[in-house]
Amino acid sequence: MNEKLPPVNKFIKFLQLPPIRVFVGFVFLLLVISLVQFATVAWPGHDTSISNVVSVAITVLVVSYAYYGFVRVIERRSVTELSSQNMFVELASGMLVGAILFSVTIGILWLLGYYKVIGINPWTVIFSWLVLAIISGVSEELLFRGILFRVVEESLGTWLSLAISALIFGLFHLANPNATLWGAIAIAIEAGIMLAAAFVYTRRLWLPIGIHFAWNFVQGAIFGVAVSGNEATGLLQSTLSGPPSLSGGDFGAEGSIFAVLVCLVAGSYFIWKSYQQGKFIKPFWNRPK
Repeated sequence: MNEKLPPVNKFIKFLQLPPIRVFVGFVFLLLVISLVQFATVAWPGHDTSISNVVSVAITVLVVSYAYYGFVRVIERRSVTELSSQNMFVELASGMLVGAILFSVTIGILWLLGYYKVIGINPWTVIFSWLVLAIISGVSEELLFRGILFRVVEESLGTWLSLAISALIFGLFHLANPNATLWGAIAIAIEAGIMLAAAFVYTRRLWLPIGIHFAWNFVQGAIFGVAVSGNEATGLLQSTLSGPPSLSGGDFGAEGSIFAVLVCLVAGSYFIWKSYQQGKFIKPFWNRPK
């Protein structure tokens, strides 16, 4: 798309400074997400299946276009990270990876006796988590990988950006119900590193969006395990017990050391392949002038 952009002025140049860009982008997207969520919840009959579908569609479209507008107007470049190239393949691949990773995690917990299935719920319980998983998968990836990781990487390089964005992503989850310091550390390692590495691997957001969505959906909607501390009613009625460091405790299986190790393997693979393919960016002080 070659739409005309307003001329660059001093204010735009100020907004293009990396720390300012991260701050403004975060505040802008969070404001848009909050307003859309408020509007969809305030809409009469918002608890029906049709309104949930409408809510998801509106939220994803508005937030995506807000991100698109921010990149085009402030950064003044093509939004390559939302390119349609390989979009469906990368989304599907991400969903498969996310589903497998959590299934392996819960399988380990089941074998050790920490996870038990005690019944089955009506299949309709999956819809609420379908909505939440789509919205969180898209919104959080635009915020944390699309803005935070990418902008920091431009200046400080890939390695430092992996560490910084993962740390902030973990700290962000301290605001969740039943959050613990260990839970935040686990999220930083298993999700913060892996999802950023998945972005580096493709240089597009579709793969991390697919992983993020499927991980949350399978966790809450299928296995009925708390998602980042938020209680879930899934297709399977289940219990999770045992030492919090092994089972995840009230925070859910994401707080399990097994989830950390499983996702660390996947994240390490993306890092290894990306580094091999020369997709890592050096920090500004190590670049040729």
